[in-house]
Amino acid sequence: MELSQMTALELSRNIRGKKICVSDSVESVFHQIRKKEKKIHAYLDLYEEDAYKRAEQVQKGIEQGIYTGPLAGVPIAVKDNICIRGKKTTCASGILENFIPTYQAEVIDRLEQAGMILIGKTNMDEFAMGSTTETSAFGVTANPWNTEHVPGGSSGGSCAAVAAGEAYMALGSDTGGSIRQPSAFCGVTGIKPTYGTVSRYGLVAYASSLDQIGPVGKNTEDCAALLQVIAGYDPKDSTSLRRELPKPGLTSGKDLKGMRFGVPEEYMAEGMEEGVRKVFLASLKLLEELGAEVEFFSMKTTEYVIPAYYIIACAEASSNLERFDGVKYGFRAAEYQGLHDMYRKTRTQGFGKEVKNRIMLGSFVLSSGYYDAYYLKALKAKALIKKEFDQAFEKYDVILAPAAPHTAPKLGESLKDPLTMYLGDIYTVAVNLCALPAISLPGGFDRKGLPVGFQMIGPCFGENTLIRSAAVFENARGKFPSAEKGGTEV
Repeated sequence: MELSQMTALELSRNIRGKKICVSDSVESVFHQIRKKEKKIHAYLDLYEEDAYKRAEQVQKGIEQGIYTGPLAGVPIAVKDNICIRGKKTTCASGILENFIPTYQAEVIDRLEQAGMILIGKTNMDEFAMGSTTETSAFGVTANPWNTEHVPGGSSGGSCAAVAAGEAYMALGSDTGGSIRQPSAFCGVTGIKPTYGTVSRYGLVAYASSLDQIGPVGKNTEDCAALLQVIAGYDPKDSTSLRRELPKPGLTSGKDLKGMRFGVPEEYMAEGMEEGVRKVFLASLKLLEELGAEVEFFSMKTTEYVIPAYYIIACAEASSNLERFDGVKYGFRAAEYQGLHDMYRKTRTQGFGKEVKNRIMLGSFVLSSGYYDAYYLKALKAKALIKKEFDQAFEKYDVILAPAAPHTAPKLGESLKDPLTMYLGDIYTVAVNLCALPAISLPGGFDRKGLPVGFQMIGPCFGENTLIRSAAVFENARGKFPSAEKGGTEV
């Protein structure tokens, strides 16, 4: 088997078994990058020289018994809103074009302690605001399955890198589906953990009550292993939880007997592409063949999910992005007259259109006279949505949903109609509003040969159930093809 076709766990087993060396894994990744990156543009920054030096250190560490974990020696990509000490962290925004942090995220420390190798920073929607990776200030990323299409967003660079073989795995962040939707578009697997499971220290905030770092990989087993590396309490993060962490060894089950899966009827309404519907229904059928009970039920708060999410997320974004003013760090306008003019010109020139739209919306709903009418109502709606999910989990082990109502659109299509792009988040944002865990995994292909993904959503701290269920489904579905080999319609 070619190195690029191995999963991360297979790669590490071969390294620790002395069948290949760590530098071979790094060379495999950079070979794919040299071959594909001009078309894909998954990365904003690459650390080739550092990666080879780190490979030598990790090789010695493995031989000396320092690195013994299941991901030792595995190269990994990191979304560019996660800080690495001494490396540029731009959030794909002109306002942070030359920002180099003097500290790094807790998750980066944990990757290094596990013996993993940082390959580079991946492209994203500016400040994670977008669903296509087209709002980046540094160019768009293309979908490896068809480079005329978007990879999804905002973690589109991370998911495209894994799908193209330019990384064995990657870190993304998920505020309203930003790991799960691009994972679906790119035919890879992504997990959004329960809020507070993974430290947000060193993650540049979009919406602090919704953001969560999570893994992207080729399959559930890889993602579960990476989640174990990055999860855990961090005293530097006030939202970090002390909790029982996801357990290893949950990916070997053969059936789902005794499990109950619920599907909200409202998720099957008009607006879903026929190819997505076909794959989703085929996935439900496979789950039933594996012994699970699948049942449709009504989720009456579905119509309030999108407005509640965008009001809350934009309100938090407008507050979080106040700090980018040209005074402390980042870009500053070259010409201005006085402090307020510097603020105005710096933010006007530094932020992109989508970020400005969300700052304006957030500032509006938080302003005097509109706070009660919009923001307070959105918080009440959030509580009702959470209550309905809690009631559903009293009956069902897992809730099933498509990852998106359509497959990856063509480049340039989504930004013409922002409202349609926002409505495309209908299946993902409730997970963040309710602090739930979810996993997105490939189910098949539409008639255009583009991947179709679907979600498994669990109750708070329900990662173990999700990982086991997803792995059983994957085992029955069979190995999902790579972007190079192409796919066929279900």
